[in-house]
Amino acid sequence: MDFGNEGHAAGLLSVLDSYAREDMGGGAPLSLDVRQRLVPALREQANALVLLAFADGAVTGIATCFFGFSTFAARPLLNVHDLAVLPASRGRGVGRALLVAAEERARARGCVKLTLEVREDNARARGLYHERGFRDFELGGATYRTFFLAKSLTESL
Repeated sequence: MDFGNEGHAAGLLSVLDSYAREDMGGGAPLSLDVRQRLVPALREQANALVLLAFADGAVTGIATCFFGFSTFAARPLLNVHDLAVLPASRGRGVGRALLVAAEERARARGCVKLTLEVREDNARARGLYHERGFRDFELGGATYRTFFLAKSLTESL
């Protein structure tokens, strides 16, 4: 993504807002505050990688990723934070292509793994992720179910 390109920025916001409005995304549009701050804030993140999928010149899907670090491997990793595709473009391989592109970028940077979170009830996404090789956490030959936990810090502000 070219953060200085207004079309790219508008496309990112459009796809992310579309997903946010769905039940899986929380069922509410992005706030005006988030819409105004998101692209400038992403631009400031040195570890951000935002991939866009296009069809007929319009953004149809996004993968917002962040490079992190695996202490156990002493190598970088790439977390796919958001993967979203406009409803009209689903089932056409857009999400799959974005995951492939993220993996290519991760391999090029020497990453040890890709990570992501997915809701348990999002069967369609879980199927895609499983198809692309994502599994529960493995350590020492054993597989462990993992949980994504969060603590809001905005409530105390």
